[in-house]
Amino acid sequence: ASIPMVIEPAICVKGGGGILLPLFGDAEQEWPRGLRIFLYFIGLMWCFMGVGIISDVFMTAIEKVTSKKVRRYDKKKQRFYTFEVWNATVANLTLMALGSSAPEILLNVIDIFAKEFFLEGLGPSTIVGSAAFNLLMIIAVCIVAIDEGQVRTIKEMSVYMCTASWSVFAYVWLIVILLGISPHVVEVWEGVLTFLFFPILTILAWLCDKGYIGTGKTDSKFKLSEDMTAEELAEVYAELRKEHGASLSDDQA
Repeated sequence: ASIPMVIEPAICVKGGGGILLPLFGDAEQEWPRGLRIFLYFIGLMWCFMGVGIISDVFMTAIEKVTSKKVRRYDKKKQRFYTFEVWNATVANLTLMALGSSAPEILLNVIDIFAKEFFLEGLGPSTIVGSAAFNLLMIIAVCIVAIDEGQVRTIKEMSVYMCTASWSVFAYVWLIVILLGISPHVVEVWEGVLTFLFFPILTILAWLCDKGYIGTGKTDSKFKLSEDMTAEELAEVYAELRKEHGASLSDDQA
């Protein structure tokens, strides 16, 4: 005999409930609907403001960390040079991505643990939705924002191909583990293996950025920095003119 499916009541009716809401239990269901809508709207806006403030502080701290520069002495040329501590590709894939995606990551973790690793409601859908928005909408806005007649090119094609390939793989992997291997259930080993894919992506992207995979190695001598001295900038301009022509102006450089 088949086991009858138990359907839990919705959160908005008596007997229903979520992780925190309703705050006042079933007694809250007796309140006027308009009053509840107003109170929950105020609470939602308050939560959004909190997330925005925390995200701004977090992102400011991350930008401070990733923009750190050091001065190193070159014994051969007997002069100091300015170098960035963090690799830009690694910083974007780790700290910057964590700061911008922290809200949906926490929402996903809370929902997964609350539902005992059963895929329902939010969960991985928050990650997929956020990634789809970034992949489609943000890229579309960046393309539309370019003025007519102007051209933008991808500076590091190997890094772009690496991250784009892993983005497609991430969608396919979610389909495999959530609909194929263990339908509608996230097993612990699946989560651990998915997490281990991240350092692999970071290492491969770093190798692409350095030129060990794909196109030639990136020449860091053409990277400008706000902390560069006038002498260092003049040397960079001289190298650029040597490679691209003596008629290159400072603005073009």
